[in-house]
Amino acid sequence: MANYFKDNDDIQFYFERGLDWEAIVSATERGFSDEDGFASTEEAVSVYREIAETIGEFVAEEVGAHAAQLDREGVRFENGEVVFPPRLAGIFEKIKGLDLHGMCLPRELGGMNVSMVLYHLTTELFGRGDVSVMAHQGFHGGVAMALLLFSIMEGTTEIDPRTGRIVSTRFRDAIDEIARGEAWGCMDITEPDAGSDMAAIRTRGEQDEGGNWYVTGEKIFITSGHGKYHFVIARTEKAEDLDDPAAGLGGLSMFLVRTYEDLEDGSRQRYAHIDRVEEKLGHHSSATVALTFDRTPAELVGNRGEGFKYMLMLMNNARLSVGFESIGLSEAAYRMAKDYASERPSMGKTIDRHEIVADYLDEMATEIQGLRALAMEGAVQEELSVNKSIRRLTLGDDDELEARRLERESDEHKQRARRVTPLLKYQAAERAVDIARRCLQIHGGNGYMTEYGAEKLLRDAVVMPIYEGTSQIQSLMAMKDTITGIFKNPQAFVKRLAQTRWRTLSARDPLERKLARVQQISLSVQQHLITRTATDKVRSLQGMPLTEWPVAFRKNWDPKRDFAYALLHAERLTRILADEAIAEVLFEQAVAHPDRRELCERYLERAEPRCRHMADEITNTGSRLLGWLSGQEQADEREAG
Repeated sequence: MANYFKDNDDIQFYFERGLDWEAIVSATERGFSDEDGFASTEEAVSVYREIAETIGEFVAEEVGAHAAQLDREGVRFENGEVVFPPRLAGIFEKIKGLDLHGMCLPRELGGMNVSMVLYHLTTELFGRGDVSVMAHQGFHGGVAMALLLFSIMEGTTEIDPRTGRIVSTRFRDAIDEIARGEAWGCMDITEPDAGSDMAAIRTRGEQDEGGNWYVTGEKIFITSGHGKYHFVIARTEKAEDLDDPAAGLGGLSMFLVRTYEDLEDGSRQRYAHIDRVEEKLGHHSSATVALTFDRTPAELVGNRGEGFKYMLMLMNNARLSVGFESIGLSEAAYRMAKDYASERPSMGKTIDRHEIVADYLDEMATEIQGLRALAMEGAVQEELSVNKSIRRLTLGDDDELEARRLERESDEHKQRARRVTPLLKYQAAERAVDIARRCLQIHGGNGYMTEYGAEKLLRDAVVMPIYEGTSQIQSLMAMKDTITGIFKNPQAFVKRLAQTRWRTLSARDPLERKLARVQQISLSVQQHLITRTATDKVRSLQGMPLTEWPVAFRKNWDPKRDFAYALLHAERLTRILADEAIAEVLFEQAVAHPDRRELCERYLERAEPRCRHMADEITNTGSRLLGWLSGQEQADEREAG
């Protein structure tokens, strides 16, 4: 029988040697303090493997084998409700029977208490089968875990400090219902005219005299929005003027909204109404809906004005998930292309033996393995950060030394995850589109026909750079963090640049020298962007008394004006940063496991010239366009004046 876990040697590597299971399992098992838990890392990983094998077979046989039918049938909108066709409904009944919705929940809440790393890995398996099924599956267990983490963050979960077991938690009823597979949730952020610009959100959260909260507004493009439990971002704070923090992100709060109740007579009472199900290019078996809230009862999550903070936590995990999802789709496209090319004869040989197609396939395989390495790194760092942060909260003030250690280590893991997440979301999403298009191209005219499935993969892929934060948003995040980091510690940056240049010449391992060259390209580009930004800032001070320059240079920064050059090249920088991060992870693997050296060589062979090209564009283009934009802004100001 087909099995998406067993047939993937690269995934097998991570299970067998590529992950620090000791650290992951120990954190997940709360230091093996739970008498109902695993007795050792080996026991836990053995069970993890059984789960992965079960899901790998299930997805291959029950999802991937029927992907064309799922795409063809889609979902229906009848009498104000979303209806799944029998095949899709049957898949989720079987998922419910496998108890997968509570996979990561603690045992005391009825879950399996498995690692989030395993959860993300199974996301790739589901993504390989069908991304629509994967997306809806993710809004079960993922939302249940978010409910628990939000409750812990706001202090409404009681945890036994000795064992780390959860005694009680605020959203227990909702978590139980989701874990049983009887409900699911979603996150409602996007509105008409308020997509990436969350400061433009107009949905209101209002409180009556009795302290009860209500949400009113419209949300669109909500994946699995026919679910019962919705995390809704709404504006609760009134701003005095546009400079008031409450006018922007500081005025947003998060709410948990139950959109319906199923009554004993079999009818459904709705508190929020589905306006429509969107007709989409791809992801046909995933319901994307528009909803209206009209004084819908809601529960405030956290404190007023903390909505953006809680949303970031949701989005960070969602972006990791999209990274794994994109890898799964890319894996499907690569294997479809490889199988077709190995059987399609042309000019005396199968087309996989033709140089151009062979190059395509080699690049696809290399990119997927590199992305998987980055995804695993991000998942591990995020999980260790969250688990150590939770453990820190359970200690209270009893062990100050241990609390400080956990806080320090959690912050370190968090910083590493923060570096990886936007790079993974950007690179995996963009590569999914590239690889799916290559798959179609290798199929030639047949790829354009629906019967082969290549065009479906391309249709499904093109949303990856859009949802859960566009590629452009990821680029701006990566650029901002990079530039800010240099400004905070320029001495460390200069030192790293000098050390990297030396390693390009002195490193004994030729593979390390190749890595150092990619790192040098990245650092040189960062230096160029900083220099150009500082130069433009100094130019903007002309006409100001010299005595005022120091203060103006340090404090009066206008991101739209002073960072224009870096903003223009943010995507190019992100591509370099992603290649650099992947190459670093692969090199670490090569040092620890000599059989991974060949993969690292393959990746660097393609990454170095690619980074040189991006660096050339960054250092030699942009001035003309920025000059034109500046002229347009000045013209607009004159017209407005």
